[in-house]
Amino acid sequence: MKLLKVLAWLGVALAAIAVGYVVFFAGIEAALRWYFLAVNFTASKVPNFAHNLRLGAEVTIKLTVISSVTGLFLGLFAGIARLSKNPLFRWPAQFYVWVIRGTPLLVQILFAYNALPFLLEPAWKYLQPLGAPPIQDVLTPYWAAFIALSVNVGAYNAEVIRAGIQAIAKGQWEAAMSLGMRPFQVMRYIIVPQAIKIVVPPLVNNVIALLKDSSLASVITLLELVHQGQRMISITFRPVEVYVAVAAIYLILTTVLTFFTDWLEREMARRGAET
Repeated sequence: MKLLKVLAWLGVALAAIAVGYVVFFAGIEAALRWYFLAVNFTASKVPNFAHNLRLGAEVTIKLTVISSVTGLFLGLFAGIARLSKNPLFRWPAQFYVWVIRGTPLLVQILFAYNALPFLLEPAWKYLQPLGAPPIQDVLTPYWAAFIALSVNVGAYNAEVIRAGIQAIAKGQWEAAMSLGMRPFQVMRYIIVPQAIKIVVPPLVNNVIALLKDSSLASVITLLELVHQGQRMISITFRPVEVYVAVAAIYLILTTVLTFFTDWLEREMARRGAET
């Protein structure tokens, strides 16, 4: 019965998210139509312009979500590996964080799109007799941007998670170990539940930064929000109005995420006070 309740709540939550998603982007498209008519765009082209910017915003938010989730797992593994006493885990994690944080995201996106297919092609040839498509067809602009953004935010998440774990008093490790708990059990039952309260707000801030950084994917012709705006400018030759619309959409998206971050911090502070 408990499992059925959980599944029912999950179904309701997913349905609410789906409905909210549709309503939210329908509202953005309606607002864009009103805006473009207000600034005297050609009326017959306004529906198409508004729809294209809406599609670009949807690509941006979807790319942000899947990259954030993947980057969270990468950051979790890398952050824990950086604290490992085993150099086989610690050194690769340190190298990963050092390289990614020390190079521009734009370079990483260009590398994933232009260079990564050439690096993978020798090994990929063995998969083509099995029916695999050419590597260039797999690493489309969307998936190249996904790889670069995931790897990038994962490095920053790793530092947040490492700092959160190190913020827990060392005495708690020692007390748990003295009770006979294994390191994995200490991490799972003692350290991680406390560290979550510390790391969640900065992790959400990383998502907000990632949302804005996803605009760099326009350089590899991904039809996200900025690139859709640039295509509109090439048609209308009205950069001011178009960039105002693009900036407003980013502002709306980041504001929603900021409200979520503020609510999350208040909720975690409240629960922390109750415990």
